[in-house]
Amino acid sequence: MAGPIRVVVAKPGLDGHDRGAKIIARALRDAGMEVIYTGLHQTPEQIVETAIQEDADAVGISILSGAHMTLVPRILALLRENGAEDVLVVVGGTIPADDADELRKQGVADVFGPGATTTEIVDFLKGAVPA
Repeated sequence: MAGPIRVVVAKPGLDGHDRGAKIIARALRDAGMEVIYTGLHQTPEQIVETAIQEDADAVGISILSGAHMTLVPRILALLRENGAEDVLVVVGGTIPADDADELRKQGVADVFGPGATTTEIVDFLKGAVPA
C-alpha cells in the first residue's frame, strides 16, 4: 500500500518572499500529503538532494525572482542526472505564459500562476502522482 504523497516545497535562488510557499505547504499537508519545506535561498543542488533524500514524489518550486528560466531547467537536469526523473516538478509564481509553455516542454508537469487556488494545486498533485 502506498503512503501519502511526499512533496518538497522549495524556494530557489535569491527570492526572499515565502508566504505563498508556506500557504501551499500548509494546504498540501492539510490534504494529507507529507511536506518537506526547504526554506529560503536554496540552490538547485540542495533542492534535488533534498528530493532524493526524502524520496519525494514531487517537488514544488515557488519562484518570484524572474530566474525561473535558469533555475528550473537546472533542477530538471539535476533530477535526470541523479536518476530521479520520475519526481514530478511543478512551479508556482509569476511566470509569463511563454515561459510557462517552455518549462512544460522541458519537463515541468504544470505551472501555477497568481490566482491559482490551493484546491487546484492539491487536486493536480493527487491526480498526477501515481498511487
